Amino acid sequence: MKTLDKFLRYVAVDTESVPDREEMPSSEKQKNLSAMLVGELEKMGASNVRMDERGYVYALIPANKSQSKTRLGFIAHVDTACAVSGANIKPVITRNYNGGVIKMSENYKLDPVEYPSLLNHIGETVICTDGRTLLGADDKAGIAEIMQLAQLLLTDKSIVHGEIGIAFTPDEEVGRGADFFDVKGFGCDYAYTIDGGAVGEIEYENFNAASADIIIHGLSIHPGMSKNKMLNALLVAMELNSMLPPDQIPAYTQDYEGFFHLDEIRGTVDNAKMGYIIRDHDMKKFTQKKEFMRKVCEFLNEKYGAGTIEVMIKDTYFNMVEKIKPHMHLIENAEKAMTQAGVKPLIIPIRGGTDGARLSFEGLPCPNLCTGGYNYHGRYEYVTEESMDKIVEILLNIAKLYA
Repeated sequence: MKTLDKFLRYVAVDTESVPDREEMPSSEKQKNLSAMLVGELEKMGASNVRMDERGYVYALIPANKSQSKTRLGFIAHVDTACAVSGANIKPVITRNYNGGVIKMSENYKLDPVEYPSLLNHIGETVICTDGRTLLGADDKAGIAEIMQLAQLLLTDKSIVHGEIGIAFTPDEEVGRGADFFDVKGFGCDYAYTIDGGAVGEIEYENFNAASADIIIHGLSIHPGMSKNKMLNALLVAMELNSMLPPDQIPAYTQDYEGFFHLDEIRGTVDNAKMGYIIRDHDMKKFTQKKEFMRKVCEFLNEKYGAGTIEVMIKDTYFNMVEKIKPHMHLIENAEKAMTQAGVKPLIIPIRGGTDGARLSFEGLPCPNLCTGGYNYHGRYEYVTEESMDKIVEILLNIAKLYA
């Protein structure tokens, strides 16, 4: 079975995760794909294949003709984002892409004027959807690439490699993929998450991240008799947001620049709730952003009365760079593996996080590599067969470098 065949098989399974749900996994349907992967790994002949009660999958590919004592891991996640539906995905496959507009369906098109990255893939096989759903290349392309690597290593006995660990996690898209990861049981010295974008990307710097959940207690009273009495929680929410730096939002930032992002707001005159995410690569600036949010809330409490605003700021994950720098062979070998495959390495900062960021702080240094996908979390997501095959080649080269 080719990488593309595996990918199409996996995207047919709805694995959308659900934010703000205490259960793990947040959606039981994620386990359907996890169970499928367990069956395939067992059929391939992988060792120690298991799925736990939360849907984490682990497996081991034994060493072949190698004396290396390093156990290397490859990790991807089974869930898809909830921004656009991941149910009943209808892949649209365009072979020998000619550089023109791809008609996804009557209402949707993939246009290189809007998405110029398409022009880097002329002559290739492009996979998108009919526009009603996302595609799920994030991260089912990563899963397919790891599974294809496993198939190669388990069937071609001429390939020399050390022990290779494989893991698939649930709930990465809702920030919980590493919550119950069995680092000790996985037993790897180092790992890579395969969860990035275009071919060539290597990422080992990510945002420091926090959430800020805000509750505003207003006072509702009939508008006709509200003078000097009403406190409109919605207007206080608007005032709070206006006090944050207007240029520090996602739409105006890039590269290493951090931001405040209003992710959710709902309420009434009497009560309102706001959800922010706070991000910065630089720990000092990250700390300053959190403190600024607290001071804004303190100011408004002084203005409108103690207890008007409750704010709960919680750290989510931190920049893994400090955990990767002592193990830069991970980056150097990824660059070497790409060069061997004819790919130009591109080291970029992640404007987000990965399971690897959390795992790096739990003792498993784990930078992130590309999957070949574009336009994640949206209906214009796409990947090419050739990109996925190239990444399999890169992963194979990495496995050989650690043999």
